[in-house]
Amino acid sequence: MRYIDCEQMGRARNGWLDSRHHFSFDQYYNPANMNFGVLRVLNDDRVQAGEGFDTHPHRDMEIISYVVEGELTHRDSMGNARTLTRGQVQYMSAGTGVFHSELNLGSDLLRFLQIWFPPDRAGYQPNYGDFPFVFADRLGRWLPLATSYQNEDSAAPIRIHADVNLFAGVAPAGGELDFSLRRGRQAYVVNIEGCTAVGALTLQPGDALELMEEEARFRANGDFSHLLLIEMKKP
Repeated sequence: MRYIDCEQMGRARNGWLDSRHHFSFDQYYNPANMNFGVLRVLNDDRVQAGEGFDTHPHRDMEIISYVVEGELTHRDSMGNARTLTRGQVQYMSAGTGVFHSELNLGSDLLRFLQIWFPPDRAGYQPNYGDFPFVFADRLGRWLPLATSYQNEDSAAPIRIHADVNLFAGVAPAGGELDFSLRRGRQAYVVNIEGCTAVGALTLQPGDALELMEEEARFRANGDFSHLLLIEMKKP
């Protein structure tokens, strides 16, 4: 496994936005840190009230947004308009092209993770959806969030055009979450909230971990640990 300190990640701060870039994005460019397998973008965004990302285009990208706190309001050129809160997830296949905005229209800070994967082929029809996951449903277990359209064995309600599996989990105080990777698979783990012990490592909020064909045990060091795990094929 490889530990990634959030303090060493790329960062963008411009008054209304404070964002940690796990991989090269926008003004942060590191040719040695472009992706992890099919995971191309993972930004940990904090958006001030009344601010956000105004309407802009995307194409041929699978995009997932995971709300950590606050309210995320989505609008797009397909006619969708939705507001999501803590623990809820939205997904968008940009396909042949779509315009959208992601705004904090609430009165409190918005924190969300935006996650991008290239699709398994270009040219899909644009598509949007979201799912109102109950936060408590991930307590003490890995809750399946999203998977590939081809994965018939997954209970994840969200389907995207990429060979990935997304899970969220919360370990209560003193509790543990285990994860075993199958042969030929790898995973990227974000320690969203709380402190988490993984072997001799201690993950602070915002830190990340790369797993390669191994088993890992995540133990909460404190009140709880809130984790996101993205599993995928090794290149």
